[in-house]
Amino acid sequence: METSVNFDEFVRTDTGEISNLQLDKDNGTTIQRKESSYVNHDSRFKIQKRDYERQFAQLYFSRLVKLRPHVVKAATAAWPNVPCVRVLDVPEEKEVCIVGTLYKEMSLKPSILDEYTKDVGAQLGGNRFTQAGDVLVLEDEGGRVSLVGDALDVGTMVTGVIVAVKGTVSEEGDFRVVDVCYAGHAPQSRAISSSAADGQEKSPAYVALMSGFSFGMDSETDMLKVEMMLDYCAGILGSEPEQKQASNIVRLVFAGGILKGSSSLSQPTSYASVREQATALEPIQEADALLANLCETVDVDVMPGVTDPVNYSLPQQPLHRCLLPRACSVSSLVRCTNPHAFEIDGVQFLGTSGQNVDDVMRYSTYESPTDILQNMLSWRHIIPTAPDSLATYPYSDEDPFILEETPHVLFAGGQTAYGTTKVQGPDDQVTRVVSVPEFSRQPMMVLVNIHTLDVHPVYFDTSLE
Repeated sequence: METSVNFDEFVRTDTGEISNLQLDKDNGTTIQRKESSYVNHDSRFKIQKRDYERQFAQLYFSRLVKLRPHVVKAATAAWPNVPCVRVLDVPEEKEVCIVGTLYKEMSLKPSILDEYTKDVGAQLGGNRFTQAGDVLVLEDEGGRVSLVGDALDVGTMVTGVIVAVKGTVSEEGDFRVVDVCYAGHAPQSRAISSSAADGQEKSPAYVALMSGFSFGMDSETDMLKVEMMLDYCAGILGSEPEQKQASNIVRLVFAGGILKGSSSLSQPTSYASVREQATALEPIQEADALLANLCETVDVDVMPGVTDPVNYSLPQQPLHRCLLPRACSVSSLVRCTNPHAFEIDGVQFLGTSGQNVDDVMRYSTYESPTDILQNMLSWRHIIPTAPDSLATYPYSDEDPFILEETPHVLFAGGQTAYGTTKVQGPDDQVTRVVSVPEFSRQPMMVLVNIHTLDVHPVYFDTSLE
């Protein structure tokens, strides 16, 4: 079910300000916004002490040690009569299973050395770096072996995934794979009923997902549609059904992309003119004003994105409060990390601003962000390509991106289009995966009903047709 909000009906409060209460203009009463319990679980993504002297190999080792037992358990269940051995212990003529970390050798993969090649044409600028000739290698603590065989769908596999493969050694010394197994879905804390009858017992309670206002020079964001979104959240836009729907939004999560770029913030110096400094600050001030108005009507979680003024490597730390002085003065704003994990009335949410999905898409043949999110649940990892092709902090004894628990909602912001699907796990785990588009590309928000995990996209349209 979809909602398309037009600008034919605007109703303001007596003071002209946005109110926490939703106005029902038909009978003059107010509709109280629904409340819910909220628990922030970002502590595992917050970096307390920064140390960049360590090597990234330790992160791969921690990932393998942590996920190996789950992969072995899944492989044993799938292939009960096939022994699991280490790479150096693979026999020559016996079918075995080996567990390790995938590495994908790609000739098109960008390299820092490309800057020094004599052939300028060898420097690639495309968005996809996979091709038919890519090769998969499996590594564990002791060695590595090349993988071959028709059972391998090389295009859909990426570096960093912990996997079990079944097969035998070929005459050339490669490992010929006949089947592949992943860790599978992690346990889930509580079940969400998907039946229509159970869903009707409770009135809807929505978490709204948005992304990508992209304020800045040459921004493509339609400010009228932004104003429509603000009025919709305040309950002063649309008819009574839309107002009641808006009153059921318990929290809005903005998944990165507040600014179109942050380079202009670092340009003005003490010698720059007042006009240059003011121009550079306009986008962040505009974002601050927007979030301040939004926080007057609903609780807001704001995540940083790839174009926002925070650290580049994942996990990105919360936006500094000095960037959003007006919004941070409102208690309903929560500055979050990227990735962001939280809980609403016992329903677990986990999401990113989209860098993980975009990176997997660059190095694979996936066309749909929802397919990538769905596979991340099977991989039990939300950022497998880090640190190989996606910058991350060099953790030494942990990998916070491992899925210890299957979330009820897994989302990614900053995408080119909206998409969603409901994923069913082998032990009745249920996860709603959502691809959240940039508002500048597709002006909309996605409402997720925490009682049923059903989704309701709301589009903001200024056309009169």
